[in-house]
Amino acid sequence: MIETDIIIIGAGPVGLFTVFEAGLLKLRCHIIDVLPQPGGQLTEIYPKKPIYDIPGFPEILAGDLIDNLMKQIEPFKPGFTLGEKAESIVQTEDGKFIVTTDSGLKHIAPNIAIAGGLGVFEPRKPPIPNLASYENVGIDYMIKDPEKYRNKKVVIAGGGDSALDWTLFLKDIAESVTLVHRSGEFRGHLDSVQKIMDAQEKGELNLLTHTEIKELMGGDKLSAVGALTKGSQEIQWLHTDYFLPLFGLSPKLGPIADWNLEIEKNAIKVNTRDYSTNIPGIFAIGDINTYEGKLKLILCGFHEATLMVQSAFKRIYPNKNLVLKYTTVNGVNGF
Repeated sequence: MIETDIIIIGAGPVGLFTVFEAGLLKLRCHIIDVLPQPGGQLTEIYPKKPIYDIPGFPEILAGDLIDNLMKQIEPFKPGFTLGEKAESIVQTEDGKFIVTTDSGLKHIAPNIAIAGGLGVFEPRKPPIPNLASYENVGIDYMIKDPEKYRNKKVVIAGGGDSALDWTLFLKDIAESVTLVHRSGEFRGHLDSVQKIMDAQEKGELNLLTHTEIKELMGGDKLSAVGALTKGSQEIQWLHTDYFLPLFGLSPKLGPIADWNLEIEKNAIKVNTRDYSTNIPGIFAIGDINTYEGKLKLILCGFHEATLMVQSAFKRIYPNKNLVLKYTTVNGVNGF
């Protein structure tokens, strides 16, 4: 069993920053996340997407923000259980909590911080016959390692930031990249759309608009996708090694819905004094929580994490006087 001071469920930016704030109070943290690497949505969906509202950074790529947060928390040596889902929470007689993952691994702590973003994410899948037959053998819904597609033929479907960003990224890695979109208008960032158009004119990628993938072909592995353009009755077959339907992820509360927490509109209700839930010792921070005036911004999640760890400290050390210290005076190693 892994023992710590705060179990953090969710390794997104808010969960990672919680480690820093807890570390300043000499509290140990262990993070659980269903994804195989830290970063949450920022690394899984749009690592190359620029973010503009992080204080002190006029612009920073999502993936770079996660890299910086990982460097920031490194002195506090957090533990990680990655690629596993937090399935259940049981409270012990002495008021601690045991969190068990889907592998059976147990974690125990007096505090839990749920920083699970919008919950457990599942890919939005297109309605194509025999789609499941080629999952993981030619069809990927998320890109974990771009090197997998080096010198391969790739077809991407989608019109949002994820589809645009990965098309632009993979065009310099893959043998060929074709972007298929069912409309002529894109939902992604205007700058990315312009880059797609420019790359198409230069012959760096193929773009098919008003087109949808309707059929799949192959044996043990995907070998081609059938594209149908609006107004046409004939399927156009595109030979490919990989088909990436990047239509985003659909959030679901998952096991969190069964933890006896007060839920409102698929979010956890909290007290804004310290972002505690209806169960003392369990807190919810970031996009997973809800309260009057809630704004789903990373910087707001940072604020919530800062206040939350103060109460987590007091639960462990009720008789200790907690005095705010400034990092500008003490540095990080001084805590």
